[in-house]
Amino acid sequence: MAIVMNGEGLTIGKIVDIARNNAKVELSDGAIARIQSCRRMLEEKVARKEIMYGVNTGIGEFSEMVLDADKLQDFQKYLIYNHSAGIGDPAPIEYVRGAMAGRINVHAHGNSACRLAITQTLVEMLNKGVTPVVCQKGSVGACGDLAPMSQIALLLMGEGEAFYDGKRLPGRVALDKAGIAIPGLEVRDGLATINGSNLLTAMSAIHLYDFNSLLKQAEIAAAMSLEALLANMKPYDIRIHKIRGFAGAQRCAAAIKKCFEGGDLLTGRIKTKVQDAYSMRSTPQVIGAAHDACEYAKSQVEIELNGVGDNPIFLPEDNLALSGANFQGSPVSLPMDMAGVTVTMVSVLSERRLNRLLNPALSQGLPAFLTKGAGMFSGLMLSQYTADSLIVEQRILSAPASVQSIPAAADQEDFVSMGMNTAIKNAQILDNAYGIIGIEFIAAAQALDFRDFTFGQGVRAAKDVVRRHVDFLDIDRPLYTDHTAMKEVVKSCEILREVEAAIGSLS
Repeated sequence: MAIVMNGEGLTIGKIVDIARNNAKVELSDGAIARIQSCRRMLEEKVARKEIMYGVNTGIGEFSEMVLDADKLQDFQKYLIYNHSAGIGDPAPIEYVRGAMAGRINVHAHGNSACRLAITQTLVEMLNKGVTPVVCQKGSVGACGDLAPMSQIALLLMGEGEAFYDGKRLPGRVALDKAGIAIPGLEVRDGLATINGSNLLTAMSAIHLYDFNSLLKQAEIAAAMSLEALLANMKPYDIRIHKIRGFAGAQRCAAAIKKCFEGGDLLTGRIKTKVQDAYSMRSTPQVIGAAHDACEYAKSQVEIELNGVGDNPIFLPEDNLALSGANFQGSPVSLPMDMAGVTVTMVSVLSERRLNRLLNPALSQGLPAFLTKGAGMFSGLMLSQYTADSLIVEQRILSAPASVQSIPAAADQEDFVSMGMNTAIKNAQILDNAYGIIGIEFIAAAQALDFRDFTFGQGVRAAKDVVRRHVDFLDIDRPLYTDHTAMKEVVKSCEILREVEAAIGSLS
């Protein structure tokens, strides 16, 4: 069933379905009527020669320059040409598809004044698998993601490049092979396609979806490590967290405790310390804080997905065009900076549990570096080095981009969100986190193999998945293949799927 675009109800889950799973989309009848009504209003205003920003004026520093009527169509073409100014490698296809879906939903409100053919062509491109080639770098996240969105708009003129059927093709060729007519750009159409923070918002939506899965796997890895370290179970009593009141901590404590069910540690049969180190007993508070921050970021991203990020805004009911700054990416970049920081924070916590597994002074009787041949063998000693190097990179990337504005356009655009930088660095923070959590999984499985008691059902399910991909380290071997394999396992969410199949949802 197609996802209906009507200007509301577009969730992060739906963006992922469209962007990653190639779900079909369609415009609602109401959206079509609104787009047509708004376009009629614009055409009437153009006929009356009303002055409207970006319609019959230049843009940015040139906004005071009024254009002659015979230049309006060419202006849209050159607007797209001069804004197609990104650099570097193409953005992943799923990011671009998400941006196109977000832009369609903006148009569905009927406040952008483009022709219906523009929006319908974007719908066709999504449904037939034509994805514009878009340089990921070049947007400052204000006036929208102008550079990358312009490369999408090039396709509307039959120009640029696109991925289609697994090939990178000239835009006109891709559209022709897919049977999509080229609508061209008329007055207003170009700016209505590019003037919003749609790419950074789509990237943020996809990242939040993946952050949630990552945090759930961090809880599973924590449960494995905690059982191996003979943790005191009292810090996971939900009553502790209800008394404080944070929803994320309650969610995390419940998830981790669920992984312990059916095991000896939860029953009290195993002797434990009266009180464990912070990296063990504070896990619900730390991962819980990450859940709460990501939940706030999700609320902001979903507002943006369903709002009108454009300039000008056209109000047919009032016969009015209002110029403002709804393209500004700060409402997304600020919470997403925080969301990225939380992934780094959770990764640091993971490394501290890893340290306790490897350090014989802290590991509750486990062999040093989890090897039976200390001295001859170093076991997982170097795994910690790798985790630490990834964390240092995460910490560098955790500096907020949302305060890094550099003025542009002769100071007409003197505060910009740098939200694209937030999105790009969050992707790398997430990629590093897959490796860090993967290394904890390897160490926790190794440690559990030295324990002789019944583990929780969720812990057993997770350990079984680890052992499908990484063998017990009996004698030293090169570890880079294990690290890389487990990173991909975490990214694939195989452990999460198996654990939730065994014990039910963790959220």
